[in-house]
Amino acid sequence: MAEITAAMVKELRETTSAGMLDCKKALVETNGDMEQAVDWLRKKGLASAAKKASRIAAEGLVSVAVDDNKGAVVEVNSETDFVAKNDIFQEYVEDAAKVALATGGEVCDMKTFACPKCNKSFEERLTDMIAKIGENMNLRRAKVLSVNDGVVASYMHNALRPNLGRIGVLVALESTADKAKLLELGKHIAMHVAASNPLFKNVASVDSAAVERERAIFAEQAKASGKPENIIEKMVEGRIRKYYEEVVLEEQAYIMDPDKKVKQVIADTAKELGADIVLKDYVCFKLGEGLQKKEEDFAAEVAAQLGK
Repeated sequence: MAEITAAMVKELRETTSAGMLDCKKALVETNGDMEQAVDWLRKKGLASAAKKASRIAAEGLVSVAVDDNKGAVVEVNSETDFVAKNDIFQEYVEDAAKVALATGGEVCDMKTFACPKCNKSFEERLTDMIAKIGENMNLRRAKVLSVNDGVVASYMHNALRPNLGRIGVLVALESTADKAKLLELGKHIAMHVAASNPLFKNVASVDSAAVERERAIFAEQAKASGKPENIIEKMVEGRIRKYYEEVVLEEQAYIMDPDKKVKQVIADTAKELGADIVLKDYVCFKLGEGLQKKEEDFAAEVAAQLGK
């Protein structure tokens, strides 16, 4: 059997843009024959799938899955929203949330998870789907929340079907109170999160550098007013409180009762149910958040296809 060197793997990778491990496997399967290895990758759909990886995938779907006291939210991206309507893609995203629950939500562990539906790794299943559908896709991120005693509530905004849509939210409430009541509260808070987009759970979790940056900006703005130093200090503190009310979940005005803050709604419900309720954590995935979408130049695309 021919020796498979690192240089051979590198050459095949540069030729096909396929993954390193796939290139090595192709060379092993073809006894080091470079041309046959290229064909082997093409037959498996791996070369074409890898070439698509350079294309920006900022569409797709978000999915949530909840099992008892644990919940997961995932985002899987595609190049176009057309793919989001594909049944194969939708099934993969739904399964991704279930795999996240099983693996703890680490994407690298999810990719190596042995998928019982196809007897392949979850990443290999994605590669097969890329080759079949013809678009770049990416298992971008996942997050799992859990509680020792209480509930993890979910909410899906713009849902295509249950637990599948464009904005997915999980809220973890630690409490011994009635679970049905907790789930109702959790879902309402999750709806609030989807609408209000908080950046932090509570004041203690706010990044100190972010606060100091805001404080410095507010101080400069206040000084421009020409007011005395003691008044400026009060103005800055007032602006900081306002900042917390804008970005901190517990300090935000509750969308279903704007006269109350979220933390007051939690406290009132705890009193009503006769048990402490702690907002342990929350997470919100908005489809494409933080991704730069490719600006399509239709005229240039047509010209390229015509060889002009």
